[in-house]
Amino acid sequence: MGVKGKLIASVEVKCGGHSFYDIFHTNTHHVPKISPRNINHFEIHEGETMKAGSIVSWKYNEAGQKMYMKHLVEDVDPHKKSITWKLIEGDLLELYNYFNVITSCDYQWTTWTIEYGKKTEDTPEPLIHLDFILDLTKDVEAHLLEK
Repeated sequence: MGVKGKLIASVEVKCGGHSFYDIFHTNTHHVPKISPRNINHFEIHEGETMKAGSIVSWKYNEAGQKMYMKHLVEDVDPHKKSITWKLIEGDLLELYNYFNVITSCDYQWTTWTIEYGKKTEDTPEPLIHLDFILDLTKDVEAHLLEK
């Protein structure tokens, strides 16, 4: 089995963590319009928007490449304002045995955690994906500040 890893990034969001959480919890379908250079398509396959047990997919641009991922929404905690996604299909699974993303929002901060298992020791850390997430965060924040 490959090497396990975790990346964590916390970003101050001037729009407030609660507003940021609301975009990903109840208005996820707006993300392609908010960040069209990053997200091409969002679709709900099973369940409701960001409810535990829902299955959603994203088509996105990462480092100049078109990518695809499908997630199972494992957990949504409205008190902690957190969402946990487990990757079940997509391009990232070519490099990683598992890939989970957790976002949590607290006051003026949004924290992204990526937990992953590399298929080989030579597999790169998913820093490009973390950069993608942070770029998406900037787009969502800018959108919320425009309101």
